[in-house]
Amino acid sequence: MGEGVLRENCPWPGDSQESINSCDANLNRCCEIIELNSEIQGQLFTILNETSREGGHYAGVETIKTRLLPWLGTCFSCATSGRLFETNISLTQDSIDKERHLRELVGSQTSKLQELQEELTSTRLQLDHVQQDLAKSQLAFEDTKIKSATALLAAEDEIIQLKAETSCAQEKDVLRKLGRLNDYEQQIEILRDEISILDAQKSVLQSRLARSCFSSQRESKSSGPFPLKSCSPGRARHTNASRRACLVARFGDIYARERLYAETLLRTHISDMEMVQRIIYIAAVESFHAAKTAYRLFKIRVREILSIGHSGPESLEDAVLDYIVRHEDLYDVQASVNEVIRSMNINPKISFPPEIDFIVISSLIRELCLVAFSMQTLVPPLDVAFGTDGELFSETK
Repeated sequence: MGEGVLRENCPWPGDSQESINSCDANLNRCCEIIELNSEIQGQLFTILNETSREGGHYAGVETIKTRLLPWLGTCFSCATSGRLFETNISLTQDSIDKERHLRELVGSQTSKLQELQEELTSTRLQLDHVQQDLAKSQLAFEDTKIKSATALLAAEDEIIQLKAETSCAQEKDVLRKLGRLNDYEQQIEILRDEISILDAQKSVLQSRLARSCFSSQRESKSSGPFPLKSCSPGRARHTNASRRACLVARFGDIYARERLYAETLLRTHISDMEMVQRIIYIAAVESFHAAKTAYRLFKIRVREILSIGHSGPESLEDAVLDYIVRHEDLYDVQASVNEVIRSMNINPKISFPPEIDFIVISSLIRELCLVAFSMQTLVPPLDVAFGTDGELFSETK
């Protein structure tokens, strides 16, 4: 069919028409036919392109490979049009290679996308599990927290109740012990008064026995069942210097030991060092005041007792002083300690935590009262130096 069309429109070698037309006319006619053929082929390739596009990226590939490409390779192998068709074949082959490469890329990207989607789904599942575990843990923690708070409140209530019961029991025990202590102190005071009276009567009997011995010029060893104590007249005055030195040394020992121990006890309750020193100073002053008061009362009692039958070689004052020196153990030091603590509790210059009492330094107060009472038996008596708050010891007095 194509050959007939070409024969009709183009002179064929050997035809009479070729011999009629000139060479230029025949060439022009051939060019027109080639142009017409190229237009037809362009339209055919356009239709082929649109038809293959309707099937998608990969539809019609096998048909093109099995029919179009072999036909293009066999039908357009002539020398005149070979370059054009080879170019079309190479372009078509490049297009096919690009499409195949594109399909491979799309396939690999699709598989990677599927893998990523699977990983994302797995991660989301794991995240959901973790969130569920976290919610369970939070619920368990809140439950444990509520239970712990409830148990803590119950324990605090029990502790408060136990403290109240313990405090009540301790108060009752303290009150009971204080009652017993007051009874004991009263009994001790009565016994000490009786002992003082008996000692005074003993001294009177010894004085009478001594006078009878001197008047009859007999030996005192066979005078009776009440031997006189070997005490020379004015013995307290004879030993005044030695006793003074011993008492000063004892006072220094109190300063070096008992005071530091009392400061340590007070520092556990009071952080102000100046207040601690003021408390110790006032304790010393009140101790000497209480000891001097007790000494005066004790001396008055002894003088009243000894004045009944005193007629010895020494004076009544020397006899009283000797008796006090020999019987310092009759001094009721606990009464003086209690008096000092009462005075300190009402002193406006010092303060102390309400849950603690000044009884914590009772050992220092006791030692100060004892040494102060003994210092009153000296001639002249020793006393703490006058000073302001915080001053306590003086080397000259």
